[in-house]
Amino acid sequence: MSEDKIGTVFLEDLEVGMSRSLTKVIDDTTVRAFAEVSEDRNPIHLDDMAGAASIFGQRIAHGMLVGSLFSALLGERLPGHGTIYLGQNLKFLAPVPLGAEVTATVTVAEIIAEKKRVSFQCEARIGEKIVVRGDATVLAPTRG
Repeated sequence: MSEDKIGTVFLEDLEVGMSRSLTKVIDDTTVRAFAEVSEDRNPIHLDDMAGAASIFGQRIAHGMLVGSLFSALLGERLPGHGTIYLGQNLKFLAPVPLGAEVTATVTVAEIIAEKKRVSFQCEARIGEKIVVRGDATVLAPTRG
């Protein structure tokens, strides 16, 4: 089950299989803002001619822009506020063209309660096509 609530799910309430999703249209404004913040101004992301000349035939979004949706999910939705990132692994499986609607999902894969650690499977899709897949480990907030 996927819910889109913002807030905190404490370690004590997490269960393997819980998930949250976020859907975002990756448009020109978003890509340009990410380029400024990240300082990654690779022309394939910003210049129509460079994109057209690339193997993709068009401009594409930064892979890490799509990956940052997982950070938003973990920090805002599951576990949410108070979460501390410990690690992230990502595989970029397909390009994300400008204007694409991307749905990112994080799913609880493992809970190590005594260490307050939670592992997540991470997946971003455009429709049924997986564009980014990976995993993340966090310290989850607790009530105590």
